[in-house]
Amino acid sequence: MIVVAGEALIDLVPRGAGALAALTPALGGGPFNTAVALGRLGSPVAFCSRVSRDAFGEALLDRLRETGVDVTAVQRGDEPTTLAVATVGSDGSAAYSFYVEGTADRLFTAPSVLPAGTRAVSFGTCSLVLEPGASAYEELMRTASARGVFTALDPNVRAGLIPDPDAYRARFRHWLPSVSLLKLSEEDARWLGGTPRDWLAAGPAAVVVTRGGDGLTVFTREGEEYSVPGERVRVVDTIGAGDTVNAALLHGLAARDALSEEGVTALGAEGWKGALGFAARAAAVTCSRAGAEPPYAHELEPGTP
Repeated sequence: MIVVAGEALIDLVPRGAGALAALTPALGGGPFNTAVALGRLGSPVAFCSRVSRDAFGEALLDRLRETGVDVTAVQRGDEPTTLAVATVGSDGSAAYSFYVEGTADRLFTAPSVLPAGTRAVSFGTCSLVLEPGASAYEELMRTASARGVFTALDPNVRAGLIPDPDAYRARFRHWLPSVSLLKLSEEDARWLGGTPRDWLAAGPAAVVVTRGGDGLTVFTREGEEYSVPGERVRVVDTIGAGDTVNAALLHGLAARDALSEEGVTALGAEGWKGALGFAARAAAVTCSRAGAEPPYAHELEPGTP
């Protein structure tokens, strides 16, 4: 079982050009998208979050259930659902502004236990920024790591939500001893400062850096470095692409019995290039569609994780 911990929200996506283009609600949030992608790929997955009881919250839970995601660890609240207004550039890249005051996911509390059979927990995005929930997710990360559970982190930086960048960067560095796998984009890496080798020295067994259409590179604690190219595709937008990479990497590691620091260490060139290539193919499918619509396993055949 892979547990994904973090926010579920509603993306308001423009359908047309201009500041006053009509906005269409779409189910989203980095952790939510990761959980859905894992479910579509066929991984046993659970979602750990706090979700509103409003109509948007019910729609979010319905999508998780439809995708086979276990929602027994989801907390509920009467507060509204977080909204993210997306702006899509001419190249398909997406930027966001957020409406987060008083929303349900901010009041998440760390659970005392994880779902039975948990092998890994994935964290990231807004949930690690917005208090008081951010401290609760951080507590869960540290507790899971201390118990020997594999932890994955994608900071997926939303700079507009971060009032004190230096404080966030310091906090990010303090997370690293509790992180098994760090995945981040080139843009996030530049914003955070440091290098993959710096971050590896602080704790993770591996760091994966995504380079958009140029592919992915992994850096390991043993000094290895492996890269794969991106898959060429007509990009509609990039919403959910990084989340799909998260899911595909975890799915690929699980398929190789590598959801442990020892397993990651033993992967080698063939194992890493297979996992990275699978993630690149999965992300390309997501980019070819409007919104966060990750692929199902059968759409990636004959490729294997």
